[in-house]
Amino acid sequence: MKLYNTETRQKEEVVPLQDNRILLYTCGPTVYNFAHIGNFRTYLFEDLLRRFLKFAGFQVRQVMNITDLDDKTIQGSLERGLSLKEFTEPYAGAFFEDLKTLRIEPAEEYPRATDYIPQMIKMIQRLLECGYAYRGGDGCIYYSIDKFSSYGRLSHLRLDELQIGASQRMFFDEYDKEEASDFVLWKAYDPKRDGEIYWESPFGPGRPGWHIECSAMAMHLLGESIDIHVGGVDNIFPHHENEIAQSEAYSGKRFARCWLHSEHLLVDHKKMSKSLGNFYTLRDLLEKGYRGEEIRYLLLQVHYRTQLNFTFEGLDGTRHALERLRDFIIRLRALDDAKTYGLCKLLLDRAVLDFSSHLADDLNISQALASLFDLVREVNILADQKKVGREEGQAVLDFLEKIDQVLAVLPLHAREATASLEVQEALHKRSAAREKGEWKEADRLRAFILSKGYVVEDTPKGPRLKRSF
Repeated sequence: MKLYNTETRQKEEVVPLQDNRILLYTCGPTVYNFAHIGNFRTYLFEDLLRRFLKFAGFQVRQVMNITDLDDKTIQGSLERGLSLKEFTEPYAGAFFEDLKTLRIEPAEEYPRATDYIPQMIKMIQRLLECGYAYRGGDGCIYYSIDKFSSYGRLSHLRLDELQIGASQRMFFDEYDKEEASDFVLWKAYDPKRDGEIYWESPFGPGRPGWHIECSAMAMHLLGESIDIHVGGVDNIFPHHENEIAQSEAYSGKRFARCWLHSEHLLVDHKKMSKSLGNFYTLRDLLEKGYRGEEIRYLLLQVHYRTQLNFTFEGLDGTRHALERLRDFIIRLRALDDAKTYGLCKLLLDRAVLDFSSHLADDLNISQALASLFDLVREVNILADQKKVGREEGQAVLDFLEKIDQVLAVLPLHAREATASLEVQEALHKRSAAREKGEWKEADRLRAFILSKGYVVEDTPKGPRLKRSF
């Protein structure tokens, strides 16, 4: 298995630091609002990574942080007149509900930043002692990036072309990605800005900066060196660059061996924003009638290092793709031929190899899905020719069960639609009308059935009902 390392800009073989165990840190949500579909594009990529690592035989220990302490959460809590926990907890709860809706496998740990303040203070003390940090005139503690000789190695910035140093400090958690600045580790308490939100420390009352939070949580829960660190491309600089600088200055060890970053999600080829009216949370799409598995499929189907363009036409397309898989699964379950023909096994062996090898090549999900639909098409052709036996159909179903450990999107429990007696009677009357050549009446009954949420599919074994959407 090989993954593209942002730091080295090349694919590298996955070789765990500890036996067969992968230590995985994934950037989670900042709980000041509901997560949007761009966030979930990254979380689903992280889920695909986790699932395929396990599929490939690795043990995985994953930590995903919950950022409940930063500029945005404090501002939101003060504006609403709530404590930090009262403000952030509903959004954290909604996030975990969304994970279930999208079938995202739970991480082993979900640390909240507010629970790790002592670990952050310890890190900052060590960085001060080692000369990597200093107290500014405003009472805040800053990290001096010119003391860390390899600063910029992840983002591949040329620091000699950028303004850096103590004269260029950044107090806020997020800043211009064209600048490299000494960044804040500890923010001195300001009652006008922070209200009653602060912690005591050897540096005086205040709170940690955003960047130190992930380093402290990752190292406390996974150790000073981890295998894989993951996030969106917008995290590369400054957040992940700063994580490397402070973590390695603290421990003297390489922080993460491999860095993975997912590309942006666009909406109709534009950046998603509320001002453009193209900003969607998961809940927005659910309210429009789409289901979690359809949204999961759409956000998962494009390679993580390629920008994904979201459209409602594309979402409708995933609905049809899943319906095609549903029909295929129903067809396999209905096979009753006791013979074994052999041709299906050849197709299945190739699909097993192709699916695994594509995902082992930097999680090439688009090609892996293409190999799945190649199998569907070719087995359907054999089934049309009555060259697929019952046992062979079960072997294909077993394969689908296995790969769904990675995809978590296949309609494996699909069954023939169970309609009301009224709809079933209309279906029977339609068949009778067709036999008599009463086509207008047959069309009227089909329209009635459609109005009840079903479509009629005419098959060699007779008509059957399917749920419409």
